[in-house]
Amino acid sequence: MTLGPTLTTERLILRPPTHADFDGFASMAEEDETMRFIGGVAPRDAAWRGMATLAGAWALLGYSMFSVLRRDTGEWIGRLGPWRPGGKEGGWPGDEVGWGLKKNAMGQGFAAEGATAALDWAFDHLGWEHVIHCIDKRNAPSIALALRLGSQLEREDVVLTPPFHDHKVDLYGQSKAAWKARPR
Repeated sequence: MTLGPTLTTERLILRPPTHADFDGFASMAEEDETMRFIGGVAPRDAAWRGMATLAGAWALLGYSMFSVLRRDTGEWIGRLGPWRPGGKEGGWPGDEVGWGLKKNAMGQGFAAEGATAALDWAFDHLGWEHVIHCIDKRNAPSIALALRLGSQLEREDVVLTPPFHDHKVDLYGQSKAAWKARPR
């Protein structure tokens, strides 16, 4: 059963998570550097719950983060895409496109390539008019990516909904009009 679309870019395949992705999710959940700003290191059972949450959001909301696979090898390298826990009824501060890649996939432009495709899809297919990125102020690589994507700092020291309420984040964002007007 397919819960959502498959997007392809020059080097990536983005698709809803499947059971086959679990080892990738679990492996990423063990990486200190990767997980530092996205919930912390977690055991396999917590990685399962995280993956199931994303898959369930596809079924309930019609969108969620995509699994990210390399086109050349098929390797699962992370998850990224639209995210709004609870949908419009939840307490999340806005329609988000977020990202998280395994350590071995960082620094190669995969996050920018995948986030670009996810932003296009969110604006074109979900009808979102504005998008945010919730980023810890110490996460320099993600801040740089948000700025590279054309987002700007909109709000500082925002407290997210539980269970993410233990630390504050800054919100970077942009409108659909700004995204569409940016040079490609």
